Amino acid sequence: MADGGHTVVMLNRNTKRAELVRDHICKLSGNAQVFNLHCDLASLASVRQCAQTLRAAHPDIDVLVNNAGIMSGKPERSADGIELTFAVNHLGPFLLTELLIDRLLQSPQGRVVNLASAIHTLVRTDISRLGSTQRYKSMRVYAESKLANVMHTLQLAERHQDSNMTANCMHPGVVATNLLPTDRPILRWGGELVRKFMRSPAESAETVAYLALSEDLNTLTGKYFTPNKRVAEPGSLAKDSTLQRQLWDASSQLAGLN
Repeated sequence: MADGGHTVVMLNRNTKRAELVRDHICKLSGNAQVFNLHCDLASLASVRQCAQTLRAAHPDIDVLVNNAGIMSGKPERSADGIELTFAVNHLGPFLLTELLIDRLLQSPQGRVVNLASAIHTLVRTDISRLGSTQRYKSMRVYAESKLANVMHTLQLAERHQDSNMTANCMHPGVVATNLLPTDRPILRWGGELVRKFMRSPAESAETVAYLALSEDLNTLTGKYFTPNKRVAEPGSLAKDSTLQRQLWDASSQLAGLN
């Protein structure tokens, strides 16, 4: 995106590391219009502060990419008392999207891109259990958060189908990032064994940029993409409109939205 001359605002919780990344991107792209804002998606207050600062500094917002994600190896709670993986992977991005939605709708071609995962097809979810640390299993909780990402995307597209804004999500593939929890040594060891067969972050970023910028997608909304930029069918549960609305209502309540 920076290579294309766009203004890029990165939301990160580690300011020192973020500045190193910003300097690197500016050097590679020759684009100085790359900025950092502090945002901890595990804190609803931090998300609200970030959105307020972002709106003041950048009145025009055309694209929102909800990319951050974690997998916690043990039951943990966010600053708001919500199960951490669900808070970071879904609830924080859900709130951020809603706090910026008017600016995205005002854009001639607003877009929301949510990074989900194919693992969303492997779970069944109980809306009443989301955000809870009871009967915790890290892989199941992660999969449920990714299911929430897809459901959020499809419901967002439905709610704004008569606007110029589109909402799509994607499976980035199995990417060689630092996602696997440090307190699950066997899982980390297995990940290292197959790392050479994984997609690189740069390869996955190409698909993210495609969903964010391609003119081929100007009117395409409510779709789930593969790592190879193809539209695919999401899991049957993700397409359940009743469950989508229940998730939306539950998320709104947890996030403190009217």
